[in-house]
Amino acid sequence: MVPLRLLIATALLATPVLISADATVADRPTSREALGQLKAGNDRFARNLSKPVSMSVNRRKELAAADRPLAMVLSCADSRVPPEHIFNVGLGDLLVIRAAGQVIDRSVLASIEYGASRLKVPLLVVMGHESCDVVRTAAEAKGAAETPNLDYLYKAIRTAKPKAPAERDAVKALVLDNVEQVVNDTLAKSPLVRRLVDGGEMEVVGAYYELVSGRVIFSEPVAPGIPSRSTGSH
Repeated sequence: MVPLRLLIATALLATPVLISADATVADRPTSREALGQLKAGNDRFARNLSKPVSMSVNRRKELAAADRPLAMVLSCADSRVPPEHIFNVGLGDLLVIRAAGQVIDRSVLASIEYGASRLKVPLLVVMGHESCDVVRTAAEAKGAAETPNLDYLYKAIRTAKPKAPAERDAVKALVLDNVEQVVNDTLAKSPLVRRLVDGGEMEVVGAYYELVSGRVIFSEPVAPGIPSRSTGSH
């Protein structure tokens, strides 16, 4: 797989494609359309032009009948990174999975598989972010962490540590490498997701959120048939 950092550096934002928020199952967006809607929403957010989203009782009644998110977002649990706001979407639009450093374990992977198989969500976005404190802590930690659970988390992130010489922004480099690893591990550890991607039924993209600008930079979608790399360590 092409390193995510290279894809991020060269990615061009696609022309936004707007999709009605109350689409029926028959009108479910394609992965490309879903990504276009996320890009359009993020553009509004970054320009301080976020549009109101419906939280009305009628919308809640409509959603009580079925769960039809247009995309899944696996993001860090950081309080500064709420996907619904970043992409200016409302109730029922995103299946959000959050964990510190967006590290995957069996529960996170099962949540992705549930969205892919049961809800037929066509797009998975794995999103890291600027100034990620858990990534910084993992990079700077020496020896065992305070608890076994934290030790597991930091080791999972450090596995993605760049092998290249130190960069000026080492935290950003590790965030991007960690996103790449999570994408690779998802494809390697979930035959279901791998099959859907190879069959063109689902797309997976990496992303990087800039806290100050509010912009999300996306990689190109994972190409069908491209072998994934998994460390097998977490």
